Amino acid sequence: MNKLTLVIDPMIIFKIFFVSFFSFFLSILLTPILTNILFKYKIWKKSRADTITGEKSEIVKALQEEKHKNPLPTMAGVLIWLPVSIVTIIFNLDRKETWIPLFTLFSAGILGLVDDFFNVFPRKKIGLGWLEKILISVFISLVGALWFYFKLNFSTIHIPAFGDLNLGIFYILFFMFILIATANAVNITDGLDGLAGGLSVMIYIVFGFISYFKGLESLAIFCFSISASTLSYTWFNIFPARFLMGDTGSLSIGMTLGVVAMISHSELVLPIAGIIFFTELFSSAIQIFSKKVFKKKFFKVAPFHHYLQVVGWQETKITMRLWLVGGAFSVVGIIVGLLGGGIF
Repeated sequence: MNKLTLVIDPMIIFKIFFVSFFSFFLSILLTPILTNILFKYKIWKKSRADTITGEKSEIVKALQEEKHKNPLPTMAGVLIWLPVSIVTIIFNLDRKETWIPLFTLFSAGILGLVDDFFNVFPRKKIGLGWLEKILISVFISLVGALWFYFKLNFSTIHIPAFGDLNLGIFYILFFMFILIATANAVNITDGLDGLAGGLSVMIYIVFGFISYFKGLESLAIFCFSISASTLSYTWFNIFPARFLMGDTGSLSIGMTLGVVAMISHSELVLPIAGIIFFTELFSSAIQIFSKKVFKKKFFKVAPFHHYLQVVGWQETKITMRLWLVGGAFSVVGIIVGLLGGGIF
């Protein structure tokens, strides 16, 4: 495990601000260009009347129709992963710390872009099927897992306050589980204007701080650059949204988050700092399990943010309150990450 240090390097701090600003600026610069393309070619998000497993749902249909009664372009997640990819290649390419996160960010972004394309221009069904996305996600996560285990010699996870646990060959499965879980958690959360974007800004700041104090400067710079480009995107995505990130944004953000947690040996900080993401994920998992096993719904509707809509909360109230909870637990996540690393 990387030991934490309180040393502040002015040059690294300058590079963090420089690269983050460049990511933010590049994202802002690309926004009107991409927006014009999306509106010109009518890259509208299609509403869906089915659940994640394919069943028809009148509640989902009603929520989706209300959400998309005015057409909104999708695929704006490109404004997150493309600027970060560019600035990382130019300023922050590091074999040990940023190669795999960059590969994950880009490949998951392309996967999401394909899914968004089929959402806009459907085949027999809207978007890629959930099984297709899972299989491709498994492949991407397997590549990362094999690289970590065989090339970087990673085989342990860190349990705050207890120490390291060696998983041996099972590290590969754990790595894949983390990446697929985080990818789906962010993807499921991306259902309200600004919700996933704002939470992503916070959690990447958390892992930026943890990475920096663990001596992983390149990874810290990478995290802060993602946070900066996501902040730019979120500026235009808050209610009422100008555009949606689509799967190209949520899958790339989520899967890369898992990689960052694994590199920084902060895997167990994820469910703390990302409590809203994982609440959304588990609410959907419980709903699917209940429907498949007991043939009835556990919730009126899932994920959690849709449930809050059904019980009467306004979209902006849901987003802001979940931001507050996410922000509070982000602070807790930083504290756990630092205490667990032995800095205090």
